[in-house]
Amino acid sequence: MTRLPSPFRALRLPRLAVAVGALLLLAGAGASALRAQDPADAAAADRAREATAGAVDTRQATQQRQDAWQDEQDALAARFRSAKAGVAWLQDRRDEEQARVAAAEARVAELARRLDEAERLEASLQDTLLVIFDRLAADVDRSLPFLPAERQGRLESLSRELVQPDTAAGEKLRRLLEALQVETGYGATVEVYQDRITVGGEEIFADILRLGRVALFWRTPDGDRVGTWDPGAAAWTELSGAHKRNLGLAVDMATRRRPVELVELPLGRVAP
Repeated sequence: MTRLPSPFRALRLPRLAVAVGALLLLAGAGASALRAQDPADAAAADRAREATAGAVDTRQATQQRQDAWQDEQDALAARFRSAKAGVAWLQDRRDEEQARVAAAEARVAELARRLDEAERLEASLQDTLLVIFDRLAADVDRSLPFLPAERQGRLESLSRELVQPDTAAGEKLRRLLEALQVETGYGATVEVYQDRITVGGEEIFADILRLGRVALFWRTPDGDRVGTWDPGAAAWTELSGAHKRNLGLAVDMATRRRPVELVELPLGRVAP
C-alpha cells in the first residue's frame, strides 16, 4: 500500500471519518426508511450499519499501526545512518592511528639501528683512542725531558679517563685531542722554568731553557755553570764557560727581559 506524504498523513483519518460518517448517515436514513416500511428490512439495515462501523474501526486501527511502524522505521533508519557515520569516523581514526603507530615503529627501528651503530662505533673508537694514547705516551718518553711532572701527570689523568666506562666516548676523544694539542704546542714555544736535575751524578737546581721540542739548556741561578740535554747519552751534560754569555742572553730573551736577537747555541744532535 502506498503511504501518503507526511502533509496528508494528518488529514487521512479526518477524511475517512467524514466518508464513514456520511455512509452511516445514509445507512441510518436508509434504515429509518426501511424500518418505516418493514421491520425485517430495518434489522438488516442495522446489521449492515454495524458491519460498516466495524470495518471503519478495523481500518482506523490498521492505519494507526501502519503509521506507528512507519515512525519506528524512520527512527531506525536515522539511527542506522548515525551509526554508519560513526563507524566511518572511527574507521578514519583507526587508519590515522595505524599510520601514526607505523611511523612510530619505523622511528623506533631507526633509533635502535642508530643505537647499535653508535655502540659499534664507540667500541671501535675506544680501541682507536687507546692506540693513539699509547703513541702519545711513547712520544713523550722519547722526547726531551722537559716539564716531566706536568706531562706525566697529564698522561696519567688521561689514562684513567680513557678506561672509565661511564665517560662518553666523545668526552674521551676531547680530552685526548686536548693532550695532543698541548704536546704539539710545545714545539712552537720557548720557555724558562726551574727544576732539579742530575748532572754527572750531582743534583743541582737550575733554570731550564726549552727551545720548542728541539733542545734543552740549563743554567745555575748564579749563571756560573751552564749545560744542555744530550739526546745521544740521554743525560744532562755540562758545557764549557764559553757558552755562558749566549745562554744568559737566550734566557733573558725567553723571559722577555731583553729584545730578541740572534745568538749562537750548541744545538748538537737533534732529539727525536
